[in-house]
This record gives sequence, structure tokens and C-alpha cells, in this order.
Amino acid sequence: MNEIENIVAEMGQEYTIMLIVVGVCITIIRLIFANTIRKTLLLINPENRLLKPAQVWFLAVPLINIYWNFLVSKNLSYTLNNEFFDRKVAIEPNPTRKTGVIFAWSFLLLNIPLFPIFMMTLFFINVIFFIKYWVEISRYKTLIMEHNNFLQEHHEDKELH
Repeated sequence: MNEIENIVAEMGQEYTIMLIVVGVCITIIRLIFANTIRKTLLLINPENRLLKPAQVWFLAVPLINIYWNFLVSKNLSYTLNNEFFDRKVAIEPNPTRKTGVIFAWSFLLLNIPLFPIFMMTLFFINVIFFIKYWVEISRYKTLIMEHNNFLQEHHEDKELH
């Protein structure tokens, strides 16, 4: 019986270490994701923001992030709408909103214990839409940066003439 107890104890230690490593990796990914959104918001004119750049760090806080995903998906979409409207740049209406809401709902449902096959399906949906959402945000961030560069070059050309 002593040998079985040792095996169970070792498995428990390995499982605990694995959970800690996975938890740290997920937290790092969430922090990098939040930083992408923060950097995007910093490029946006303050009066167009519906979300302060420092508020995005709540995306990395467990449990709070379940609600915060919905808030960010709505407010980031409106913020991007406002910014591109002011810049007179044509974009799709409510950019990142659809993907962000699907990600937020799949994340919410993933935190409710359901049937294993349903949880596995939700996990894959969540990962796919998380990546898609991140890519969309990065694309709009790049678009804002390129527009800033264009405006700066255009302004410098005017000063030279």
C-alpha cells in the first residue's frame, strides 16, 4: 500500500507543477494580449477612447476577465469606430466587435462546467476566436500606425514647400 501512496503523491506533485506551468503560460499570453490592446488605445486620440489603456490589464485577472472581455469587445469596437471616423478612413462598421463578442461568449461558457465533449468544442472555438480577435486588433493597430506615418510625411512635405 505504501508504494501506491507514493505513486499517487508523485502524480499529484507532477499534476500540480503542470497546472502551475500552464497557469503561468496562460497569464503571460493574456498579459501580451492586453498589452496589444493597450498599445492600440495609446495610438488613439483620447477623446475617441471609451476605454482607458490601463483598464485592459483586467483581461489578465481571473474571473474579472469573464466580464471584462465583453466590456473590451464593445468599447474597443466603438473606440476604433470613433477614431477612424475622425480620421476619415473607411473601415467596416463596428470593427472587431463580432469576433470579440464570440470570443467573450465562448470564454464565458468555457468557465461553466458542462459535458466534456461540449467543453472540448468550446475550447477550440475559444482558441480560434481568441487568435482571430488578436489578429484583427493588431491589424487595426497597424492601420492606425500607418495612417499616423502618412500624416506625418504629408505634414513634412507641406513644411518643405
